[in-house]
Amino acid sequence: MKLLIVESPAKTKTISKYLPEGYVVRASIGHVRDLPKSNKKAIDIEAGFLPHYEIIKGKEKIISEMKSDSQKAEQVILATDPDREGEAIAWHLIEALDLNGEKNSKVKRITFNEITEPAVNEALKHPREIDFDLVKAQEARRVLDRLVGYDLSGLIWKKVRYGLSAGRVQSPALRIIMEREREIRAFISEDYWVITGEFETKNGKKIILICDEQPKNEKAANRIIEIAQENNWEIRGISQTETKRSPRPPFITATLQQTASSRLGFSPSRTMAIAQKLYEQGLITYMRTDSFNLSKEALPQIYKTVEKDFGKNYLLPRIYFSKSKNAQEAHEAIRPASAVKKSAGANEEQKKLYKLIWERTIASQMADAKILRTKVSANIVKASSSKLQVSGDIPDFSANGSVIIFPGWLAADAASRGENVELPQVLKGDSLKLSDISSEGKQTEPPDRYTEAGLIKELEKRGIGRPSTYATIIKTIQDRGYVVKEGKTLKSTDTGEVVSDFLEKSFAKYINDSFTAEMENELDEIAEGKRKYEKMLGDFYGPFSKDVREKEKTAGKITDLGEADKKIKCPVCGGPMVIKLSRAGKFLSCKKFPECSGARKIDGSIIEGPKETGEICPACRQAGRNEKDIGKLIEREGKFGKFVACSNYPKCRFIKKSAEEEAKSKTGIKCPKCEGEIVERRGRFGAFYSCSNYPKCDFIMKARPTGNICKLCGSLMMQGTKTISERCLNKSCLNYNPHKK
Repeated sequence: MKLLIVESPAKTKTISKYLPEGYVVRASIGHVRDLPKSNKKAIDIEAGFLPHYEIIKGKEKIISEMKSDSQKAEQVILATDPDREGEAIAWHLIEALDLNGEKNSKVKRITFNEITEPAVNEALKHPREIDFDLVKAQEARRVLDRLVGYDLSGLIWKKVRYGLSAGRVQSPALRIIMEREREIRAFISEDYWVITGEFETKNGKKIILICDEQPKNEKAANRIIEIAQENNWEIRGISQTETKRSPRPPFITATLQQTASSRLGFSPSRTMAIAQKLYEQGLITYMRTDSFNLSKEALPQIYKTVEKDFGKNYLLPRIYFSKSKNAQEAHEAIRPASAVKKSAGANEEQKKLYKLIWERTIASQMADAKILRTKVSANIVKASSSKLQVSGDIPDFSANGSVIIFPGWLAADAASRGENVELPQVLKGDSLKLSDISSEGKQTEPPDRYTEAGLIKELEKRGIGRPSTYATIIKTIQDRGYVVKEGKTLKSTDTGEVVSDFLEKSFAKYINDSFTAEMENELDEIAEGKRKYEKMLGDFYGPFSKDVREKEKTAGKITDLGEADKKIKCPVCGGPMVIKLSRAGKFLSCKKFPECSGARKIDGSIIEGPKETGEICPACRQAGRNEKDIGKLIEREGKFGKFVACSNYPKCRFIKKSAEEEAKSKTGIKCPKCEGEIVERRGRFGAFYSCSNYPKCDFIMKARPTGNICKLCGSLMMQGTKTISERCLNKSCLNYNPHKK
């Protein structure tokens, strides 16, 4: 028996179909070992940054089963993903399954960029050993991120607020968003006027012309309108230019995330999750790549598809090269496994993303689109107004049109076409009749905030992060509460601004573009065998840890974020106020705090202090406390508005709810640990579900229970996502990710 191990259960089904008898396919379900949560025993710095790995909680059963299979197998084939992460997982499997020493001779590593029968069988013909340079590169990234994250986060806890965090790559991303936010705040709008004229040609056709210049004031705009109305008009010029639009390269990770965001509205993490499903079904090639290459096996099929679907004159074979010096050209771009298959996927989301990939791949090997661009300009014939000076000409009025004369690659990628704008047929010198003219006052606008697609493009341009990290970076800064999504744009929160300002002032060197990009280059050099793991980490961590220790001593605690507007006074004592940061964001506090507790919201409105309701806390009474220790119910104002809670908080966490809220929070489902009921609660990261007997019972779950019981392990089932209607509470159960079974 031969044992073949992959990462995902979904892959086992696809790959099993392509293997001959005698193979058993098992899934590790991602990583099997990781650094412990406690940093004290995670990394032995003195021993050369030696990481201490532990089996991930919940993976014990999977490891035990795979170890049993590996002992019976004559050969163990590790077929994890073809990148550093996959190489590291393969090595961790060797360690966890005790396949070192003499047993290592039966272990082989294979990789493939697509899960198709030819690709899998070809990979089986060329097994290799573990690439320890790739393993070390991934390990260096993991250790580096842990060291930076723990040291910076610990400092931010002390200097800003407990519970905040910083990271090697997330912090530069946050800085980029804050830089744009400062540009927007510093932007000063300017007035301008757009003048639009509606004309009629001598053939009776309507044409809209816009003034080429935009006056800075209404007086100048009115002058142009007056002169325009008092004169005859003629066509001054017609220019026609044939231009070409070339197709874009096939998708890499960054461009797939950008295009899926702008066209389909998918977040980067959602795009990668859908792409993962398509890959596991054998429908597309591996989705974490920065190479534009298309394999020599795939190209003939793409050429045939172009010729068959569009015609021979649409085919133009092309080779694309990455601008990144560190692009892994041995990998492939993201393409359909079969160019013949125009539509594929198990649901609408998968079909939409597959269609996007198919269109981009086919279009990349097609001829340029040819477009005829036309510009028509007009002006007054002569001056009949005394208001006109000798040099009193007005600017030209013009219109631009474009017509596709040969679609080329746009025939495959219709969403890139744009609209044809056809202008009426006119000749130079033709007269025009002015039907109507008007002006509209506008203001220049600040630069747009980054969208998720725009931020990925910026990170890629600056060399920050790699294909496998973009989605995680954006998800992390949102999960931390540093950035919120408003519509499609990313906006920094008060907390994000304070953290970014602190890091920029205290650790500017470590979060600037060049340093972050250089660290990525050094990790690439480890993967290529050009740089040593221990030296790279030592060169970085020595100076870094010294700077952190220095800032612990010299950097003051950021309690005040600056003086408030002098016009705003403390509502209690009438004194000056300062800006402070709470978990809910910025607010104004009396400068004399704690002597004076006066406070206002950041907009200057008063924050009302706690008010007694005259009721006794039922939770304190139920707990059997002495009369003097029983709390009173107090009305407070929090992040989500007013609420009534016990005065003994945090010792007593009782919150009084209205009858309507009480009914809404109940699920009617019994706690599996005790006799309590599972109820909805709200924490800093939103809603969650726990036992009504908390804190006596610590049962908790992140999604609302459905009331059903898992048929595989007997745990409660809970609500899933848009694509998974229901999933198991138990993370180690296959029904936790039923779509991967």
